[in-house]
Amino acid sequence: MHKLSAVALALVSVVLCGSASAQQYPAKPVKLIVTYPPGGSSDLMARVFGQKLGEVWGQTVIVESKPGAAGSIGMDYAAKQPADGYSFVVGNIGPAAVNPLLSKVPYNMERDFVAISLIATGPNVLVVHPDVPAKSLRELTDYAKSRSGKLNYGTSGPGSISHLTGAMYLNLTGIVATEVPYKGGGVAMPDLIAGHIQYIFSDSLPAMGFIKTGKVRALCVTGPERSLIIPDLPPCAESVPSLVAVNWWGVFMPAGTPKAITDKFHADLVKVMQDAEVKKKFADLGVEAIYSTPEEFVSFMKSETAKYSKLIKEAGIKVE
Repeated sequence: MHKLSAVALALVSVVLCGSASAQQYPAKPVKLIVTYPPGGSSDLMARVFGQKLGEVWGQTVIVESKPGAAGSIGMDYAAKQPADGYSFVVGNIGPAAVNPLLSKVPYNMERDFVAISLIATGPNVLVVHPDVPAKSLRELTDYAKSRSGKLNYGTSGPGSISHLTGAMYLNLTGIVATEVPYKGGGVAMPDLIAGHIQYIFSDSLPAMGFIKTGKVRALCVTGPERSLIIPDLPPCAESVPSLVAVNWWGVFMPAGTPKAITDKFHADLVKVMQDAEVKKKFADLGVEAIYSTPEEFVSFMKSETAKYSKLIKEAGIKVE
């Protein structure tokens, strides 16, 4: 009986210590890992989010960029951080869902991470060179079929949402066009303007300025409905059913991080994502600020993985 009481007291002590630790969290600066280079959408979004979290906490959030291998290097680095609540990573569809389907990565999303919440979604926008006569996706499809194999389209590189959307479009319509991969949508836009490629499913951020000046023409967005960010454009799925592909970003912490800390982190994250300034700055980046429960996030990732696994098999997508 005495031994049992000692064990019970020890368990109570651990619970109370964990609760106290969570109430004091964070008690020092926190590291935010970004899996893409500085200056891109992921980096800019993370800095907005991190700064506001720092204000809520009264602590510095230090942004650390770990780009490379389409985001996989940063995710691997994040997985190997101490599970003490003092590091987290903003991962998107690439390293969190698609990369493991296309190549062998040194991390496992289910084993190595705790999913906290989605923080943003954003559709791509289909833009064409002004010399392409199409004013809608249906017209572009007809135009491409009449010039089978003669059109070039850009992508933001292997495994990117731009790459997957481009492949999805070909798979759904049966058109034949040549992919030209770039290291990002921003790099592809000058070639689109110059006429070296005829269309691209681009992140909205690098495309918006050129759309406004008439250097490229926007036809539709790849979300399931009209975008709050670009409300004038119809969803591509109105012309090609099932052509739906959105980029998304979420927050993960290393597996083993105490639940009391992940719960507090989530509660603070929800406050940040409801902040009007954060919503406005995210919208300026072409994405919508959102939040979810951890369970909703896990379920969403499973559905996305299943969706793109099917596409990769059907379209025969490979990364050289």
